Amino acid sequence: MALDFKASVMWESVPLLLGGVHLTIIITLGGLAIGFLLGTVTGLAKTARGKLPRSLADIYVEAIRGTPLIVQVMFLYFGVPLATGMRIPPVTAGIIAIAVNSGAYIAEIVRGAVESIDVGQTEAGRSIGLTRMQTLLYVVWPQAFRRMIPPLGNQFIISLKDTSLLVVIGVGELTRQGQEIIAVNFRAFEVWLTVAVMYLVMTLSIARALRVYERKLNARSGR
Repeated sequence: MALDFKASVMWESVPLLLGGVHLTIIITLGGLAIGFLLGTVTGLAKTARGKLPRSLADIYVEAIRGTPLIVQVMFLYFGVPLATGMRIPPVTAGIIAIAVNSGAYIAEIVRGAVESIDVGQTEAGRSIGLTRMQTLLYVVWPQAFRRMIPPLGNQFIISLKDTSLLVVIGVGELTRQGQEIIAVNFRAFEVWLTVAVMYLVMTLSIARALRVYERKLNARSGR
C-alpha cells in the first residue's frame, strides 16, 4: 500500500506543537541551570582533599549514572509522594529530574576538566600568594571551562532529548503534544516527522551557539 503522505498535516501540526516546544525549552533550561550548579559543586567535591566530600560525590554520581532516567522520573513523581505525602507537580518533577540526572554527568565533565589542567598552574598561583580557592577561581577554572564546552554541549543536547521521557508523567512537552495530535488525526507519520524536525532544529541550534561561544572564548585567550 502506497504511503498516503499529506504535507498539510505537518503545517497544521506546527502551531499546536510549538506549545510543547516552549515547555521543552523551559524544562531543559531550568534543569540544566540547576544541573550545572549541582554538577560544578559535585565535580569540585570529587577533586577535594577531604575523603567525605569525595565519597558523597561518588555516591551521587554512581547512583544517578547507574540508573535509567525514566526510573528516576517515575521514582520522583510516584515514589517520593508516597513516602513523604507531598505531591510534586509534573513540570517541577521534570525540571528536578533533568537537573539531578544532568548534574551527575556534568560533575564528571567538571572533574575531568579541572584535573586536566597542569599542576604547575596551581603551583604558580599559590607561589604569587593566591589562596587555594583564588587559584581555582582565577587560574584553573577559566582554563578548565574552555575544555568543558564541547562535552557540555553534548550533555545539553542529551538533556533536551531526554525531556521526551517526561511523557510518562504527563508533562505536555513536545513528544506529549505529538501524541495528543495523533490521537485526534491519526496521522502518525506526518506528526512524528514534524516532531523529529523540531528536535533536530533545537539540537542543531544548541550546537551552533556553543561553537560560536567557544570561538569567542578562544579569541579572547589569543588562541
